[in-house]
Amino acid sequence: MSSPHAVLQGSFDLPVLFDLGATFAFGLTGALAGIKRGYDIVGVLALALVTGLGGALIRDGLFLVQGPTPLLTNPRYIQASLAAVACGVLFGHRIHHFSRVIAVIDALGLGAYAAFGVQKSLLAGLAPPAAILVGLVNAVGGGVLRDLITREEPLVFKPGQFYLLTALAGAVTFLFCSVTMELSANRSAIIAVVLTFVFRMLTITLNWRTAPVSSGSIFENDEEPPNRR
Repeated sequence: MSSPHAVLQGSFDLPVLFDLGATFAFGLTGALAGIKRGYDIVGVLALALVTGLGGALIRDGLFLVQGPTPLLTNPRYIQASLAAVACGVLFGHRIHHFSRVIAVIDALGLGAYAAFGVQKSLLAGLAPPAAILVGLVNAVGGGVLRDLITREEPLVFKPGQFYLLTALAGAVTFLFCSVTMELSANRSAIIAVVLTFVFRMLTITLNWRTAPVSSGSIFENDEEPPNRR
């Protein structure tokens, strides 16, 4: 049987302007988190860099280890994070006016980074489950690092609007379309990004939320939970 990456039809690359825009948007959330906590410029810059680049750095440095990552060889990614810090410092009190724009960029980036992480993992020879894991880390890793550094529980672990589940949908969709359906990588990526974007925007609009898992029936008695299916 051929390996998963052998059946990928071509490959897709994130448009540079889109990639830099998503890096800026993610970095801005990190910068605003630092400003909110009263950090100095060093702390704000560190959070912006971690949030904007963290997921991809984990992907390339920890999981794939394929030499210097383009995030560090191309200065524009760090420049985008610096621009996010400047924007946060200068216009932080007005950022709420652009919340919808940031949400749209975030929704697009979520699916694109999930699909891109899966593709790079398959091309590196990782098994499909591992490729999905790397795709998720690529999409949400920066936010998790931001929360850990600021001693917050990672938001993706707590009940709230579908976020990690949305990224998971994008990663699985890309894997299914590219490996199972054998569609081209570009077409698979477009399908994954569109599905993820629609799913995320519906989540925001309709306020779809996850619920806490109840452990009472597990630890307090041996009865089966109600409505088990």
